[in-house]
Amino acid sequence: MIAASDLRAGMTFVQDGKLIKVLDQSHHKPGKGNTVMRMKLRDVRTGATYDTTFRPDEKFEKAHIDTKTVQYLYTMEDTAYFMDLETYDQYEIPTEVVAEEMKYILENMEVKIQFFGSEVIGIQLPNTVVLRVEETQPSIKGATVTGSGKPATMETGLVVNVPDFVEAGELLEINTAEGTYLKRAGK
Repeated sequence: MIAASDLRAGMTFVQDGKLIKVLDQSHHKPGKGNTVMRMKLRDVRTGATYDTTFRPDEKFEKAHIDTKTVQYLYTMEDTAYFMDLETYDQYEIPTEVVAEEMKYILENMEVKIQFFGSEVIGIQLPNTVVLRVEETQPSIKGATVTGSGKPATMETGLVVNVPDFVEAGELLEINTAEGTYLKRAGK
């Protein structure tokens, strides 16, 4: 069991038979009344997100999540296919469950898939990925890193705000937690 005050972003717990992932949490002490924990949560199976509050002493069953390193193969219709590199077992994940994560994944990339018991529940991304810029506005002569930036569409469809000097075709390192540009990674 885990108390609501100990839940952190990224943790998963079981509530009323539902598998819930914490997206964001904050401790809130109103002027009057008791302290509450404000939470942004996502139902892992349905993908629905919602905001709620808990008393800090409320207890939940912590979900035991296992991970396995796999290779992303391809997406067909509404299913993403992954393969275990040791056993060659294939796993299918509905794309609506992992839509956000798929913006960071290229074919043949290794990622970790998450299991709750034998049920595949999602993808754990690496901290950073390298993606190619497919489309962006032309670079501005004399542009510096301190400029306001411009949007760039990456090869996976992800749109990232990048510095003005970045051009189409460049490889960029992207932070997967925040979806932000970190640095150039070459051509």
